[in-house]
Amino acid sequence: MQIKQLDYIVKIVEFGSINVAAKHLFITQPSLSNAVKELEQEMGIKIFRRTQKGMVLTTEGTEFLSYARQILEQVDLMAEKYKGVQTRRRLFSVSAQHYAFAVHAFVQLIKSYEQNEYEFTFRETQTNNIIEDVSTFQSELGILYLNTFNEKVIRKLLKEKQLVFHPLFTAQPHVFVSKKNPLVGKTSVTLADLENFPYLSFEQGQFNSFHFSEEILSTLYHKKSIRVSDRATLFNFLIGLDGYTISSGVLSRELNDENIVALPLEVDETMELGWIHPSQMSLSPMGEEYLRYLKEHIVDYGFTIYTE
Repeated sequence: MQIKQLDYIVKIVEFGSINVAAKHLFITQPSLSNAVKELEQEMGIKIFRRTQKGMVLTTEGTEFLSYARQILEQVDLMAEKYKGVQTRRRLFSVSAQHYAFAVHAFVQLIKSYEQNEYEFTFRETQTNNIIEDVSTFQSELGILYLNTFNEKVIRKLLKEKQLVFHPLFTAQPHVFVSKKNPLVGKTSVTLADLENFPYLSFEQGQFNSFHFSEEILSTLYHKKSIRVSDRATLFNFLIGLDGYTISSGVLSRELNDENIVALPLEVDETMELGWIHPSQMSLSPMGEEYLRYLKEHIVDYGFTIYTE
């Protein structure tokens, strides 16, 4: 087994295609295929299987990838310490529902990374895309919520994709409104209070099922309803139209949310926010570091983090 073979496996997973990976590695496709076959024969396992969607890891391959990434991480650290050389660009990706606290933790992670080169990806995306990103290793982990309404459906899908949900904290539902909204000043609001204000939610594309909604109480009828695709647009509508959305109540003052106010919503519901990850893989050191910043930020806002 050679270090470059491990790098090959990681690249094939990253691009989902031997042809594309070969181009980025500057080797021929047959050479890359042969290197994978030799590694499989040496290890006595089948790492990949071909599908219409490209190269997909087998169960054994998923476990092997976890070890490969850890080995490559250690090789990088050794090269930096003893050879003083610039190592490969560090890669890390997260997919999440539209939560400012998740973005803030990602900002802190990037600030803490002192190398001159890196390639990080943060995808604020639809619920099904988060699950798909993590199951296909496009992202190392994903962030979403469960509640009594969506839990059965989401957990079933996670099980099918061999993903595990790790709870972080439980939040009481809040509504986000502009600080100029007439409701600001109330200690809490009811659904009746919100009836005449525009309701804002995130669209879920072809998976626009109530169970994939980022907002609880997704089956309720709203006289005025607007769907958007990104958090900045949603906040603009909150301010410009005196609209509201339902979320966890965790804002981020550091990321210019000073114009938005969170008001407790009087409903008998809770949201369990957490992260998902392939069941057979351990987090990379960078993934562990991101979770540390994530938990610190959540605690700063007065929430209690679950211990696993």
